[in-house]
Order: sequence, then C-alpha cells, then structure tokens
Amino acid sequence: MIRMIRPLFAFMVALALPAQAEINIQEVTSPGGITAWLVEDHNIPFTALEIQFRGGTSLDAPDKRGAVNLMTALIEEGAGEMDSLAFAEARDSLAADLSFGSYDDSVSVSARFLTENRDQAMELLRQALISPRFDQDAVDRVREQVLSNLRSNEKDPDTLASEAFNALAFGDHPYGSSGDGTTATVTALTRDDILAAHKGALARDRIYVAAAGDITAAELGTLLDTLLGDLPATGAPMPARADWLLAPGVTVIDFPTPQSTVLFGHAGIARDDPDFFAAFILNEVMGGGRFTARLMSEIREARGLTYGIGTYLATLDHSEMVLGQFSASNDKVAEAVTVLRAEWARIATEGITEEELATTKTYLTGSYPLRFDGNGSIASILVGMQMEGLPIDYAVTRNAMIEGVTLEDTKRVAARIFLPEALHFVIVGQPVGL
Repeated sequence: MIRMIRPLFAFMVALALPAQAEINIQEVTSPGGITAWLVEDHNIPFTALEIQFRGGTSLDAPDKRGAVNLMTALIEEGAGEMDSLAFAEARDSLAADLSFGSYDDSVSVSARFLTENRDQAMELLRQALISPRFDQDAVDRVREQVLSNLRSNEKDPDTLASEAFNALAFGDHPYGSSGDGTTATVTALTRDDILAAHKGALARDRIYVAAAGDITAAELGTLLDTLLGDLPATGAPMPARADWLLAPGVTVIDFPTPQSTVLFGHAGIARDDPDFFAAFILNEVMGGGRFTARLMSEIREARGLTYGIGTYLATLDHSEMVLGQFSASNDKVAEAVTVLRAEWARIATEGITEEELATTKTYLTGSYPLRFDGNGSIASILVGMQMEGLPIDYAVTRNAMIEGVTLEDTKRVAARIFLPEALHFVIVGQPVGL
C-alpha cells in the first residue's frame, strides 16, 4: 500500500475520547527539560510508554536509503555488555515488551512493563537507545533479512504500485523512494553508516513522549532524564517540503496477474488547515471504509467491480494527499476507474446530503470508546496528538469540532479537496482498455 501517515497509529489524529468520557492528561516536564503527556492509572501495576523521534527514514541521504530502517531493526540486537541473545533473555526475564519501528517521518519506541520491573526494564531500554552494539555479525544478519524483504517486494503488486506512485509524486525527495532502501543501497551500508543514522535519528531535539498507567508525574520525570538524557542534543536536519509532482493521468505497470492493483489520488489538505474536519467528514462519506461509503456502494455493491475500496487523508510532515486504493479483475478496472471519476466529480460539485452528514457525525463521535481500550492505546494516541501539534485538551474538544461542521462547510470544502481533473491512477496488472 501507499505509505500512510505513521503506520504505528494509522491516522491516530482522528481519534479522541467520547464526550462523556473523562481523562486527565498531565503535561510533565522532567528536571532536564524533556516534556511528556501522562495519564495515570494505578488500577493495575502496568505502564505503557511511547516515544517518537521526528524525522524517520526521511533523514536518509540519497545514497544511504535504508540506513535508518536498518539501524532501527538493529537496536534490539545487543546493547552495552549484552549481545543479541543476552539482550533478549534480559528482556524476557523482565516480562517487558520493547519494540522499535521506522517510518517516513518518525522512529518509534514502544515499551510495556510491570511496575515491579520498571527500573530494570527502563535500564535495558536506556542501553538499547544509548549504547546499541551494532555488532557486525548482527548487521550482516539483519541486513540479509531486509534484502530478502526487498527481493520479495519486487514481486508484490501492492509494493510496486506504492513505490511507483511515490516516485512519480515526489521525485528525488525522500518520500519518492522506499525508506527500506534498495538492494544496492542496503548492500552498500556499513557499520559506520548505521552509527551515523543512530546519531542523526535519535536525538533530544525531536522527542515526543506519552505514558499511561501505574506511574506518577514525578516518577515519569525522573525516568525521562535517565532514559533519554544521554542522547545527542541535536540530530540530522529535516528534509525540505515535498513538492507534488504528479500530473493527472494513468500509469500502467505491466504485471502478469489476473487482477490489477490500483492506487489513485492527488494533493490534499494539511492537518492544521481550518477546513480539515470538514475534509475528514467528506472523506468518510466518500471512501472511509464503511460499506455505506459512496465508493463502496457504487463500485462494489451496485456493480460488483471490487471486493473493497477505500480512501484516506494522508498528512505527512512535508506533504499531504487524498489517496485511495482498490483491486479489481483486469476486465473490470476500466469501468471502476470511470465510476470513481464520476463519483469524485459528483461530490466536488454537489457535496454531500444532510443525512450523510448526520450519520457520519454520529459514527465519528460515537465510536471512540473502542479506541481507548487500554494503557497502550492511550499512550499511542497521546504521542500521536503531540506529533500532529494538537493541544492537550484535544481529546475532549474534538467531538465538538466534528459536530460544528455544517453542510455548507462540507459543500465548500468538497469543491476544494476533491479534484477529479487532478486524479492520477497507478495500475499494476494487465488492465483491459487502459
């Protein structure tokens, strides 16, 4: 698939608490100046900690693509005096869950630990972040795993479509190529490149932290300085804004398969735009994933052209898009594209109905309790809010902002964000008539 904002929370900015829920989010600043958001919950002796470092794989130099991804995959492969096996045994003995991920705009760190093991678990995580070993045998082993994935992706229609779309849309910008790198760039990476990626990506000037569970503000403040205080003060410079380069049209990539994968879209709307909530509602009506969405109704239900189709608003740090995806048998792709173009034009010119607006508001404002189903979910949501620049009270004001969107707002914004003449389709397969 096309990259989403941050797969860790897959558009987590859309999440919030229902109006009737209560949550006390504290802003904690450590003695060393590190800020975090905290929700205390002392009902069970467990804490979830989420850390995001802004930048991610976009920090790679063009000839070092894949460096941040490989570095992140190596963090758990030994730290301090522990090799990879000793590190794994120490983690398991503490019943701690530590995970690391790299994405276009961030490197993520997730930790889940029992209160009785907090100090030991955080010391283990500190060593992983501050003193990863990057032993050459581990570098070689994990590199081969990455290369194996890259070779597999060369035969995957979804990946081929995503990479082609991004290359056409963003050119030489880091968004224009896979953060996993290429066979050539990953093969050429050295241990020194991994060390440089670590220093550039994991720095104190780009940290966002959230915690939920059995920990007080004072305890969290002390933990933050111990855990993160020895990281470099500043990291690698952020990339420039990504200009949208993709002209309207259709790109077909020949691939021998009975059905085609189709990615489509055009430039979108920024998360901090005053019209964002209206755009969010419109996207839900058009292709937000429910069976009542227009594209599902017209392309799947009415005509049986696909099993599923969806759209979303992608708001990366340096670009924004309206995107969608579906698969269809080769003989049905052309018709599906025609119907999609018509629906894109219809919503742009007519907007949505009062009934669509009302039912979508009900869905969006009523589904939130399912999202906040534990400390891990809460911590993930809170760190996502920070990354998106949302205020600390967003969780309790967001539903009101959804309710405040009027039908007139949606009609005006529909004409702004749905641009049928700007759509580009990347199709991997052997579509008939395209």
